[in-house]
Amino acid sequence: MGQWLSERLGQQVVVEDRPGAAGTIATEALVHAAPDGYSLLCATAANAINAALYQNLKFDFIRDIAPVASIGNIPFVMAVNPLLSAKSVPEFIGYAKTNPSKINMASAGTGSLSHVSGALFKVMAGVDLNHVPYRISFMPDLLSGQVQVAFTTITLSIEYIRAGKLRALAVTSATRSTALPDIPTVSEFVPGYDATGWYGVGAPKRTPADIVDKLNREVNAGLADRKLKARLADVGVEPTPMAPAEFGKLIADDTEKWGKVIKAANIKPE
Repeated sequence: MGQWLSERLGQQVVVEDRPGAAGTIATEALVHAAPDGYSLLCATAANAINAALYQNLKFDFIRDIAPVASIGNIPFVMAVNPLLSAKSVPEFIGYAKTNPSKINMASAGTGSLSHVSGALFKVMAGVDLNHVPYRISFMPDLLSGQVQVAFTTITLSIEYIRAGKLRALAVTSATRSTALPDIPTVSEFVPGYDATGWYGVGAPKRTPADIVDKLNREVNAGLADRKLKARLADVGVEPTPMAPAEFGKLIADDTEKWGKVIKAANIKPE
């Protein structure tokens, strides 16, 4: 998207990685940037989760960030090691209920989207799973059977699923994924379940509306471009063009939703 904007705006867009604290370091840097349209944030679902998970943030994500544009959704997949007997979500729930605390659920870390997606499943399906957070990739342990289930990105797991090294029980989005069209959604068995990651663009709060609108138009034009859509599909992103206000509502709704899950599951930051 940065390359697309560079070409459309005639301004070089530089992607600067500022990792750390689940994206809060990058977000705080943007909060303090000049609201002139030259500093933008690649916002993600982690921002909505962090708003509820961390009590000592030096910013309010909804108050201090102006929503510019949605880029796309990232469906996750509920994947299990084939050694587990369950071949469907109902079978998994049945096994989990008759074998409480015997299924280990891997995640990318406490408070990660893979964690809260699993926590939401636990609450809505009424099952008890052992959460095993990882600071490095959990995939080797999932493939070996050290852990039995993970809610993971399709991008990370699809080749293992195709090779039969993992079994996909369901995708976590409200609708089926174009990458795995034959795999049902969790909500087909657990009504109302939806856990979808997303990417979007944010700007400092006081960025003028005309700049926000211009950036929104250019991002949405990119999402309609055949080549860029294909590049996004390659990394498992499903384009979701939105107006700024619509993207703002998504952020607010997601923040409220994950706040309830974090409270219900009593999730605390590490």
